[in-house]
Amino acid sequence: MQKIGTVAAALAVAASVACAPTPESIQPAYVSEVPYQSWSCQQLGEEMGRLNNALSTASAQQNSARTNDTVGIILIGLPVGSMSGQSIAPQIARYKGEQEAVNRAMIRGQCGEMMRMYPPSPPTPPVTPGEQPAPKTSKAGAALGGTDL
Repeated sequence: MQKIGTVAAALAVAASVACAPTPESIQPAYVSEVPYQSWSCQQLGEEMGRLNNALSTASAQQNSARTNDTVGIILIGLPVGSMSGQSIAPQIARYKGEQEAVNRAMIRGQCGEMMRMYPPSPPTPPVTPGEQPAPKTSKAGAALGGTDL
């Protein structure tokens, strides 16, 4: 019986160490804002929107790789998601760094309105398999008791 406990503990340690990182835990890579300094506020806003969409898509892919790692470790003892190249942590770090660079360029260019329209968005929290994500509501939708996003 003690042997089973030891194996379970070893698998738990391997799962926590070998799994792909969560998108939220990935730190942004440094990206200079210099290339963005000549852009108009409109262009910066559109770029921030593009980056928000790209980060959201990449975060979903990273969460999938993390889930595949967990399943792989439980079933065969290997992080199959990371081993098969599904983890895209460097790409997420780059997107986060680009968001910060665009944000700095917006601040320097005094693009306050664009910053309100296109704030850098954090990736969506991971959803446990079989669990439904919480519905998104805006202040207006919440006041009316419904969702409008």
